[in-house]
Amino acid sequence: MEVGQPTEPHIAILPSPGMGHIIPLFQLAKRLVTHHRLRVTFLVITTADPAPAAQNNLLRSDAVPSGLRVVDLPPVDVSELLAGVPPGLTPLCVMVEHSLRRHLRPVLLGLDGVTAVVIDLFCTQAFEICGELSIPVYSFFTGSTALLAFSLYLPTLDRETEGEFVDLPEPVQVPGCRPVRVRKSEEYKWFFLHVSRLYKAAGIFANTWKDLEPVTLLALKENPFFLNIPTPPVHPIGPVVKEEEPYTESDKEVLTWLDKQKPDSVLFVALGSGGTLSSKQLTELAFGLELSQQCFILVARTPNDATAMGTFYSAGGIEDDPIAYLPEGFVKRTERVGLVVKSWAPQVAVLRHASTGGFLSHCGWNSTLESVLPGVPMITWPLYAEQRMNATQLAAEVGVAAKPTVEPWREVVGREEIERVVRAVMEGEEGKVIRRRAKELRDSARVALDSGGSSCDSLARVVKAWKLN
Repeated sequence: MEVGQPTEPHIAILPSPGMGHIIPLFQLAKRLVTHHRLRVTFLVITTADPAPAAQNNLLRSDAVPSGLRVVDLPPVDVSELLAGVPPGLTPLCVMVEHSLRRHLRPVLLGLDGVTAVVIDLFCTQAFEICGELSIPVYSFFTGSTALLAFSLYLPTLDRETEGEFVDLPEPVQVPGCRPVRVRKSEEYKWFFLHVSRLYKAAGIFANTWKDLEPVTLLALKENPFFLNIPTPPVHPIGPVVKEEEPYTESDKEVLTWLDKQKPDSVLFVALGSGGTLSSKQLTELAFGLELSQQCFILVARTPNDATAMGTFYSAGGIEDDPIAYLPEGFVKRTERVGLVVKSWAPQVAVLRHASTGGFLSHCGWNSTLESVLPGVPMITWPLYAEQRMNATQLAAEVGVAAKPTVEPWREVVGREEIERVVRAVMEGEEGKVIRRRAKELRDSARVALDSGGSSCDSLARVVKAWKLN
């Protein structure tokens, strides 16, 4: 290279652990390399040795473009600090805290001229470290923009509310947005710590587009509250979703089975990379699917009566025999209409298949976008974190989902209600309305991502600023 010749910007991207965080940031990394010719280093916080199978399949495949380099941060031992701590936000944040404090600075210094760093919500220690190195930091918000607006409002709400805002009789009114119900968990302090640092970002990438969340995006841009606090520029660049990856033999079996089914006839049941059900709830779900008499693919995992996040750090790496924990005879009785898959399925490929007509989902934002993009209607089954907020938004506001009714006196969603909602979505009038709305958003998402579309242009403007600097 000649002396003085300009080089393309070099972007470092840093997600927190878990496939729900890694997938969208990795897809952004690939988009920056393939569409904008940038150099990207993708930094991975090590949580296990070996890494989860699903993570390795994503990051180490032959489909990774040549301008994208994956670098593992050295592992840190936090086992003594986390002894007895159940899966959730606390272990994630402790792991990230110690990893970044120890390794981020030397890793960044060892890279070739980093132009900017892109982090997700739970890596905000990077603001201080990168500030010392004069590297601007952008936040990729992996949740909905409704959650982003709530997060930006939360420091004010926390400061101005006497007592616990979780005890307020009414939903929280976020300025310019629709009201949201919140549950303040034991891990609130970690969430609050990170969202209270969002103002330090040079910009926030939102995984959405105007037609999906018009009210919230307008509020962030024009509402006096957000104009009068240090709200970083918000760049809607979505949907950023996982692309199809090389298939395993078990993946091919799933898709071959789908090829034999009628169009829009199959309900896909999958609860994200980390989601697990209790033994009682899994039993009710299985019987509800059987009673519905609809075709289905069930991604089955060993039930966990202690936590809904039983596979958060081991996605795709645990395989056991579903016959051992599903109702006796269920697999045999449903073999003509159903397919039970162990632990993990090629979700993007399944949702894009012509035979798939519905998606029973935990309503994580990645899964939501992966369902909206091919126009597949949803049944909401939130498990933890902001998923309940997403479920309400998708059913009541966006109009692409149906919500099961849960009686307060029951510990679980009963099989009769599961049968009802599955039939409603797969063959009822409600399902037809939802399916039309889902396909409208599918079309608008494709327009947003095309050359000259709103999301394409939004990312291009940031890339242009990086190149000028």
